Amino acid sequence: MSIDAANFDAGQALALAKKTFEIEAAAVLGLAGRVGPEFARVVQAILACRGRVVVMGMGKSGHIGRKIAATLASTGTPAMFVHPAEASHGDLGMIKAVDVVLAISNSGESEELNAILPVLRRLGVPLMAITGGAQSTLAQYADITLDSSVAQEACPLNLAPTASTMAQLAMGDALAVALLDARGFKEEDFARSHPGGALGRKLLTHVSDVMRSGDAIPQVSPGTSFTDLMREMSAKGLGASAVVDDACRVLGIFTDGDLRRLIEKGVDLRASKAGDVMHPNPHTLRAGALAVEAVALMEQQRITSVLVVDEAGVLCGALNTNDLMRAKVI
Repeated sequence: MSIDAANFDAGQALALAKKTFEIEAAAVLGLAGRVGPEFARVVQAILACRGRVVVMGMGKSGHIGRKIAATLASTGTPAMFVHPAEASHGDLGMIKAVDVVLAISNSGESEELNAILPVLRRLGVPLMAITGGAQSTLAQYADITLDSSVAQEACPLNLAPTASTMAQLAMGDALAVALLDARGFKEEDFARSHPGGALGRKLLTHVSDVMRSGDAIPQVSPGTSFTDLMREMSAKGLGASAVVDDACRVLGIFTDGDLRRLIEKGVDLRASKAGDVMHPNPHTLRAGALAVEAVALMEQQRITSVLVVDEAGVLCGALNTNDLMRAKVI
């Protein structure tokens, strides 16, 4: 079916968008009023599971099921999706008695899904259902049923799964959240399962992973001439240099910003020593700190470089915003 773009009704499209949001929001909020002890029982059954949560669903419910399985797996609950039709042709062998099956169907009468329910019962696999059909075949087979029914779909024809799939998705998210809380799942745990993502980099990358060390650290003594100080800064390319004592303990720092401010004041730099122009007692970090802590420190203090020291205040590294950007921490 085609339509002349010139006859497109923008106002009608906007009205339908708002109506969709209202219907789907009502569908999700409706779950809050119906969820009860059975929800906690499903969470307990999954926590007691020695295998995996096997999520199943056909059509749009299958797409939702894949997302729920992915969310569970990334938040500490081993899970996978098995397509019901493929299960009837061999994939049922993936499911073991130690697993828990989470079956999703709005009507509860999906032929492909219902065809394997007797087999799951014979296997002794605990069956949890998310369905809008309280009296459906799926609900009758299930050990525990979560009601995901909705008053209407957002589709103007009340046909396309819209509000119903939103309710299924919200129920799956609620399970994942309850489970991660019960498991004591932390940010660090989430990061370990997302090492390639932005959050993983932020929570797993330490200062020691991105800092410059050894000869790459710009450093001079307090008695170093201003000319040699500038040579050290230029050679190392950090935009700053540490000023250290004979034991390599940090005394101060001199940065490009300090240079600009001294020039603006008209200070005669040719006769200056590093100890004369340095900023004493600079902000420092430990190598074991998270790289995001370096980001926070730089933002709070409005600086672009920071020195890294050990417990005794001995210089062991340095980094700037460019180092953090290369590591994709910022």
